[in-house]
Amino acid sequence: MTALLQLEGVHAYYGSAHILHGLSLHIDAGESVALVGRNGVGKTTVVNTILGLAQMKAGHVNFGAAQVTKPRIYTAAQHGVVVVPQGRRIVANLTVEENLMLGAATGRKGPWNVPEIYKLFPILQERAHTPGTALSGGQQQMLAVGRALMANPSLILLDEPTEGLAPVIVDQLAEVFNKVSGQGTALLLIEQNMSLVVRMSQRYLAMAKGSVVAEGKVENSKASLQDLENHVMV
Repeated sequence: MTALLQLEGVHAYYGSAHILHGLSLHIDAGESVALVGRNGVGKTTVVNTILGLAQMKAGHVNFGAAQVTKPRIYTAAQHGVVVVPQGRRIVANLTVEENLMLGAATGRKGPWNVPEIYKLFPILQERAHTPGTALSGGQQQMLAVGRALMANPSLILLDEPTEGLAPVIVDQLAEVFNKVSGQGTALLLIEQNMSLVVRMSQRYLAMAKGSVVAEGKVENSKASLQDLENHVMV
């Protein structure tokens, strides 16, 4: 079976800083995968490489059967891969609904549209004509997730999606992510909250020093949680 997304032998840089060192990973269609590791090991650079924001000097990225050696900023979106970025990046001076519509710019067809996003996050409908940046942190994260879903993606990259959020919002987002995954959308989750990783993911990839050093299945158990926490501390 062809992987939905595959990175093979990737070396990536910011300027002269060598961040990813021969990194390889794959994500299959409909799979939920967690990318874990301590801060600074290159997890966000994996996302930026896929999105063409980091310079890939060796290796390749496969989007399905399409092999790419120099990803551009539009390449991932063309292949149904979108990101919920760290920091949310809500566009200032646009309303909630206008921010949502940005996600539909790729023109991909699928089940997600504005009414469906409002069913998922009713607070966004209540504040549809409010500037997106006027929302609370949790509401902005809902908006960032809704914007990504509007692209009707095959894979969503979630970069620290619950950072700084109250536990009740984390629980709500976890339910949404599991619902989206259950409908067949693949997820790559970068997250420091290991209990959330256990709740959401089928498989983990542990990073250290710019490459994947371990991987395995995720089970909803204390032993699995401890194993993941040990990898983060490597």
